[in-house]
Amino acid sequence: MSSARERLARWIERRLPQPRLREGTTGRPRRPVKRIIVFGRIPNPTFDYYLAARLQAPGMPTYEVADIRGREMPVLDADGAFVIICRYASTSVLSWIESNASRLSGVALFVDDDIPAVVTGQDADFFYRLFLCYRALWPLRRLNRHLDIIWASTPSLASRLGEAKVPVLPPAPPSALWSSVDNDAEVRDLDNGEVLIAYHATGVHLEEHRFLRPIIADVLRERPQARFEVFADRRAGTIWQGLDRVQIREQLPWMDYLADAKGRRIDIMLVPLSPSHVNDSRAPTKRIDIARYQAAGVFSEGVAYGSPDRNGEFLLPYSANIWRISIVRLVDHPELRAKAVVATRRVVQKMAAGADGGLDILYQ
Repeated sequence: MSSARERLARWIERRLPQPRLREGTTGRPRRPVKRIIVFGRIPNPTFDYYLAARLQAPGMPTYEVADIRGREMPVLDADGAFVIICRYASTSVLSWIESNASRLSGVALFVDDDIPAVVTGQDADFFYRLFLCYRALWPLRRLNRHLDIIWASTPSLASRLGEAKVPVLPPAPPSALWSSVDNDAEVRDLDNGEVLIAYHATGVHLEEHRFLRPIIADVLRERPQARFEVFADRRAGTIWQGLDRVQIREQLPWMDYLADAKGRRIDIMLVPLSPSHVNDSRAPTKRIDIARYQAAGVFSEGVAYGSPDRNGEFLLPYSANIWRISIVRLVDHPELRAKAVVATRRVVQKMAAGADGGLDILYQ
């Protein structure tokens, strides 16, 4: 992206709606919390990785979840309810909040992406950007009048939201989403020495697909025992055409993606992050997916995943040659893969422990 284009994107980004706390809020609930209601496009990874375990922590009020994709609002008790908007809101949710504002104990918004930066960036396709405007940005014009708390997934993202104090909720996944081991998963789909490498991307990582393509081409040429699978949308899928031993898969709905890890393992999973404004605000949630697949992870060093600390994980600079050499090493050495698997699972275990305190701001 040219510097002129970057300046234009930042100029537009600053003029898009941003979450703001309502006038007069203390940054805490207005009154005692009797129950919690979470609105969002649920089930989704954001709820599962950040909120689910915290809501189930000892001492937390009872909670219920309402999927905003339904045509009709469910019947909900607003008396003393604390509302959490998980990324997205609908017109019916906003109307319900407005009509019950005097009965609520408070309203919070949780965000885990720099959505204005994604909208003004180049990787997301037009329809996803339009969706973000409709479901995440445009509702803020009404939602901001009611917000008592804004939570962000990372310190970097919190610093961009423009409020004096935005509490950070790092990922804290329930153990069932990463630690359970299916006995069948101990057996490889193919017991012939093949090594499965995977890149499970979302639809906003076009640059990373371009980065990986020549690396994977070299690895597959040098190591005939390696094969590769990639999750890619239509645009990214064209990048991977023409390579043997490459399976291009469509992205899966969240519950199908969780089910995909049952009964199989992946040997090596790749998490490249190009140096960018958007990626600087990302949280290290791919570690959770890697732990679920019992894979050896290869990560970009940087704000999201940190720097190498000799704990066994592969944290690499964004250099094609270094990535190629490291992936080949992992293909060749099962003991390195095993060490990396253990290292990432230990990190995720520490993440999960962060849910023990629940959402303590609600009952301090």
